[in-house]
Amino acid sequence: MRFTVSEKQELIKMVVESDLGVNRTLREIGLNKSTFYTWYKAFSDYGVEGLEPSKRSSNRQWNSIPQEQKNLVVELALDRPELSSRELAYHLTDEQQIFISESSVYRILKERGLITSPAHIFMSAGDEFTDKTKFVHQMWQTDFTYFKIIGWGWYYLSTVLDDYSRYIVHWELCSNMKSEDVKRTMDRAIRKAKLITKQRPKLLSDNGSCYIASDLKAYLKDNLGIDQIHGRPMHPQTQGKIERYHRTMKNVVKLDNYYAPEELEKALEKFVHRYNNERYHESLNNLTPADVYYGRGDLILKERARLKRVSLHKRRMEYQQFKMTEKSGNQKNNLVLN
Repeated sequence: MRFTVSEKQELIKMVVESDLGVNRTLREIGLNKSTFYTWYKAFSDYGVEGLEPSKRSSNRQWNSIPQEQKNLVVELALDRPELSSRELAYHLTDEQQIFISESSVYRILKERGLITSPAHIFMSAGDEFTDKTKFVHQMWQTDFTYFKIIGWGWYYLSTVLDDYSRYIVHWELCSNMKSEDVKRTMDRAIRKAKLITKQRPKLLSDNGSCYIASDLKAYLKDNLGIDQIHGRPMHPQTQGKIERYHRTMKNVVKLDNYYAPEELEKALEKFVHRYNNERYHESLNNLTPADVYYGRGDLILKERARLKRVSLHKRRMEYQQFKMTEKSGNQKNNLVLN
């Protein structure tokens, strides 16, 4: 049976003022003893508002997130609106040493009206590259995409992405899209990666004219020690990682107009830095590409697991302390009433 706030208040008054004693009065009116003391404690602590169902202390769960941490989630979301609820959860763990699950972050933000519908890109497992890479520099992906610069015409972005870590090894803006541009891009990528001859990756590309040129294949093999792999014709999913990177990058970079190549290069540099070093990638266990590329991913995952254990243990201990305090308060009220 559910009681209204006014009914609870009347019952409390009846028991407190009864000449029969608390226990006998409760038996007479058919009210459970523990229920009465719960109401009495809530009324003593919070007044009439404490008798509202949403205000009852017994609703608290052992793993409830403290209010100050909920406030921190909201503050961070307002400060970093570009981060999804998933990215916010791992940012809190890595930067603030606080574990809050992705689903909890989502609920907190949804309650505050801060959640927007994300744009999802779906790709079936069968569309991915068949042979999964197992380490950094095992295989690179490369491709061109294009931008129109006002007053300058079309420019072409050449990018080299490490398949295992999704790290952008090198990129450069080119005025053409020829095999010579690919050679130059690969030369600079090898130097940036500081690879010795025995560490040379395979290179995956599509079947664009610049990539299937015989002089490029000979140059990569003879000068750089790199074997080429081409994706299946009319099947861009084979280069899915770099295709998705270009799509993600353009969704941000193309929000502005550019009137000189230098302006576009600055925007690209800013995006690549964030993509490599700050953006948590779901397929990388929510690590950044740089974490995986530089081999610090395992340590970060172990630290996250430790912080999760610490956070849950702390919440459990705080809950036990809360229940002990609640029980002690009920016992004191019982003595007063008797």
